[in-house]
Amino acid sequence: MMECLSVSSESELGGDPVDLVNLAIVTVAYNPDLEILGRQLGQLPAAALKIVVDNAPQARSCAQLQHLVAGHGALFLQNNRNMGLAAALNRGVKYAQQTRPNCRLVLLLDQDTEPGEIGVAQLVAGYERAAGLAGKPCCIGPRLVDVVTGLDHGFHQIRGLRWIRCFPKPDCNTPILLDNLNGSGTLMPLRLFDELGGLEEDFFIDHVDTEWAFRVLAAGYLLYGIPDVAFRHRMGEKSHRFWLFGWRVWPDRSPQRHYYLFRNAMRLMHRNYVPRVWKAWALAKLMVTFLAHLLFDRRRSAQVQNMIRGIWDA
Repeated sequence: MMECLSVSSESELGGDPVDLVNLAIVTVAYNPDLEILGRQLGQLPAAALKIVVDNAPQARSCAQLQHLVAGHGALFLQNNRNMGLAAALNRGVKYAQQTRPNCRLVLLLDQDTEPGEIGVAQLVAGYERAAGLAGKPCCIGPRLVDVVTGLDHGFHQIRGLRWIRCFPKPDCNTPILLDNLNGSGTLMPLRLFDELGGLEEDFFIDHVDTEWAFRVLAAGYLLYGIPDVAFRHRMGEKSHRFWLFGWRVWPDRSPQRHYYLFRNAMRLMHRNYVPRVWKAWALAKLMVTFLAHLLFDRRRSAQVQNMIRGIWDA
């Protein structure tokens, strides 16, 4: 556990109550569990602009999803094909700007993330603390707690030659400087999103957030974790709990997801704004992932083929 020094903060949007009218929330859906998505939408602030982008337009599920979204006062965008996570989020952000031009902040969510009844308001207040420390716009994210295992995913930092996860105390109200952010739960000013050109659409899904985080840092902005705000989150199709010098979460991904994971990780290896420490860590993790699925996965043939194809296509 890392130490946390408490700081006082008067600034919740300039000392006033948190103003959620200037917040847009974009969720991308792809064949979602409607019960989970319904809980998410029910926990989002009524004053915020809520947009759900459907990336899997199938007649029956689309109609059910549209009904659910309307029932929670959110706007619905239907794509005529699966555009990928990055493109769908970009489209949702653009629609938010057109719909409510005065929006100042945007929150990006996966379909299976649950922020809790006050989580979004707490995160917006956390942004004001982080921006006050940074003295300029920044990106922030909450603690993510795995729904299946109950484990905290932690925050990523570079310390010397190590890429580590840090676990601040849950009651720590000091924003923590990071070197990466998970995409779901990322909150940022819309002007920063515009300045950097949005998410890289060709990445499609995996490492979209990784590429974005490194591009934010390369542009001179900062990333912060907000330890005292926790969102419930699901990694992959399901996840497993295992012990390796501490309890950890192993996401169970499909062969197709591993294609994008390996392809996009290898693409990042060739970019000069990506830290060398991350490249070394990512390469080691890819090797472990490859061996784990080769030895223990019943779908080993499909998994290995997609991993190798991802490396080749990169």
